Order: sequence, then structure tokens, then C-alpha cells
Amino acid sequence: MIRLARAHFPVTVLGPGTRLVLWTQGCSLACRGCMSRDTWDPDAGTPVPLESLTAVWRDVLAAGATGLTISGGEPLEQARAVAELVDAAGAERDRLAPGADILLYTGHEPAEITERAADPAVARILAGVDALITGRYRAGLETSLIWRGSANQLLLPRTALGHRRYARYIDHRPARAPVQVRVEHDAVLLIGVPRRGMLTALERELVGRGITAGEVSWRPTAAG
Repeated sequence: MIRLARAHFPVTVLGPGTRLVLWTQGCSLACRGCMSRDTWDPDAGTPVPLESLTAVWRDVLAAGATGLTISGGEPLEQARAVAELVDAAGAERDRLAPGADILLYTGHEPAEITERAADPAVARILAGVDALITGRYRAGLETSLIWRGSANQLLLPRTALGHRRYARYIDHRPARAPVQVRVEHDAVLLIGVPRRGMLTALERELVGRGITAGEVSWRPTAAG
């Protein structure tokens, strides 16, 4: 069982190609300025059986998915469950679509990841993913690097597939930050890594059109 904040397919803004993205629930790093504060509470979100996620991954591979991105929250805070997910996703990928890659976001710095690799579950994750994006989000370190929110964050290919797919993007700076907007029920979801000022500009645009947002994921609630 893994506790998720949300899952979406198709996503084209958190890694190359068309991807399934899973956001794990729970993060104790609490980076100032995080746009996903709703993923911090470890008791929120939805527990999902590994078998269900494996079936979803199998289905999206059949639909043409080229990768899996695991974000959060902080995935390493559910290391055992994420290790099982990475193992299962890798096995299905190898069987059905060997070119699909697995990318994992973590707020831990490379030195911290090395220390945490003493945990067998973390070691399994590191052995199973093709690339990592590492490092705390630091609001004062603005960047235009693709898929990263602040300039300290690193894109680290880890496998031969990871190097083939990600080496070209290590220093890539697109003219615009890739983002997707998705409407679900009574919520509007902004998927991707927006640049500084984009969220404020979005709120102002909505207000200008007579639309008032309720709770937003990048600000604490009244209770929080």
C-alpha cells in the first residue's frame, strides 16, 4: 500500500515524453514557498494498493506512455512502498516497453541520499530509477532549468537509459516553463514546475475575470 496525493495521465511537463505521474503524500521537509503544501500531511491523501498502481502503469504503457514520474510530497518518506512500486514498475516496463523510463523527485540533497541509501528500501529505489531530480526547493534561487523549481536542484541520470533520455536536459532552459492545466470536478490543477510569479499572475488573472479561488495548494489553510 502506498499513500498518494494524486495521480495523472497523460502528463507532458514532468519529464520527457508522455508520462504517468504519481504524487506521494507526506513531506516533513516543508520547503518555504512549496506549491504543493497539500501533500505535506502524512495522514491525508488516499492509500492505494500496489497492485492497482501496477495495473494502471500497465494500461498507460499500452496507451503509449513513455515514462513514470514519482513526485510528492517526499517519496523517500514512504521508502518501502516506493521501492516496491519501482520494482513492479520496472518489471512491467522491461516486459512491455523497455524504452520507458522512471524518474523520481526527492527534496533530499545528494549527500543526504547517499546517507539514506543505508536503508535497503532506499537502496532499492536508487537501483531501480533511471534518473533523479534532487534538492530542497529554495524560493530565493530562481531558475529556468527544465523540470526544476530552484537553481540548486540537480537532474542526475543513473542508468544507461537515464543518460540516453536525460543527458540533453541537464542544462536545458526552455523559453517558457512547461505547465499543464487540468480541470477535475471543482478543482483546477496546475501540473508542472511554474516559474516565480506565475502563480500570483494566475490568481490575478482569475480575479480579473471575476473568479475567486478558494483554497490553493501553495498557501497554508486557516487551520494550517
